[in-house]
Amino acid sequence: MKILLIDVYNFNKGGAETVCFNTGRLLEEHGHKVVYFTLKWKDNRPSPYSKYFPESKETRRGPLKQVKNMINYFYHFEAAKKIEQLIIDEKPDVAHIHLMWGQITPSIFPVLRKYSIPVLFTVHDYRIVCPAYTFRDGNGKICEACQGRYFYKCFTHTCCKGSKLMSAVMAAEQYFRNAFFNPAKYIDGFIYVSNFARNIQEKYMPSLKSKPNITLYNFSTSIVSGPKAMPTDKYFLFFGRLSYEKGVMTLLKAFKDLPQCHLRVVGTGPKEGELKAFARDNGMQNVAFLGYKTGKELTDLVSNAYFVMVPSEWYENNPMTIIEAYSVGTPVIGARIGGIPEIVVNGQTGFQFESGNVDDLRTIVKTADNISADEYSKISTNTIKFANDNLSKENYWNKLIGFYDKFVKMN
Repeated sequence: MKILLIDVYNFNKGGAETVCFNTGRLLEEHGHKVVYFTLKWKDNRPSPYSKYFPESKETRRGPLKQVKNMINYFYHFEAAKKIEQLIIDEKPDVAHIHLMWGQITPSIFPVLRKYSIPVLFTVHDYRIVCPAYTFRDGNGKICEACQGRYFYKCFTHTCCKGSKLMSAVMAAEQYFRNAFFNPAKYIDGFIYVSNFARNIQEKYMPSLKSKPNITLYNFSTSIVSGPKAMPTDKYFLFFGRLSYEKGVMTLLKAFKDLPQCHLRVVGTGPKEGELKAFARDNGMQNVAFLGYKTGKELTDLVSNAYFVMVPSEWYENNPMTIIEAYSVGTPVIGARIGGIPEIVVNGQTGFQFESGNVDDLRTIVKTADNISADEYSKISTNTIKFANDNLSKENYWNKLIGFYDKFVKMN
């Protein structure tokens, strides 16, 4: 089988790309041919298919750059042309999309249909029904005001980065897309990374209910064979973007009154200065900001952590942080929001707390801090079992290829 994998970026920009490239490698390991289609970016990895990659807003040149960027936010003419040539040359059996809205755009849909190529879509965010894709308003609060059709509220609530202009553009793109390239019409099958994601998409676009779909949690490329002992250096670990929706301020407030509990914060982001100031002003000697980490350095921090913290305050879908923690036997304390409760089994693979509730989080951290070594080993064992049962490459592969086969045979 030849699979056309489609994403905006040909480098590890975020979780969606991690999943896309991991899926590509998995397909190749099983003898399938993978063809990539992305936009051009200066950070792109080398690719034998780069000649087919259309310009991005970053690489486009010329006096009309801004005008073209605006047009291509709605409809990318070059993307349609380039993907058609790629299809003619490579003749893929199925197209599997990860990210496209506002970049590659639905301009590719009619081309894929023209050549009778089944289109599958992994839903990494909420962009199908929410113009700002996170269900958060301009104040960072959870917001479902658009209800899948009142997209002008993205503008009135200034949902996109505090900008009325950007919010208006995103709302307009959503109206345009639903009128001419409705996902329920052009996408043949949906891969959701949590049941929560499926339910809320179908809630606000009921026509999706009739489309074939599957829930596939993101997978780990490797899982340790056995549980770990309770660490002698019992630190709690947050790693990720230091932004409002990640709930790191709630985390700091909880640890402020727990001087015996040590927290390490890995990452950078727009709230970094504010978070450091809070820790400094409150004399929090139990908190260490370690900056951006990657590779073995990050893996070692996760492996040696007592618990990984996921205090999100938005509809987190299927956090890779949890998957990375479980793959090395580290339990998780996660907010009860979005898709997190589906993979943090309360009392078994870690603990849940009410999202945004400082008191509840503080209580949970105290509980976790006082469990016995035997209890900790049992929880670590459960994380590995959960990972093997739900997050392994083998589990992912069997479900993915079974889903692919439905469409390739139909075609």
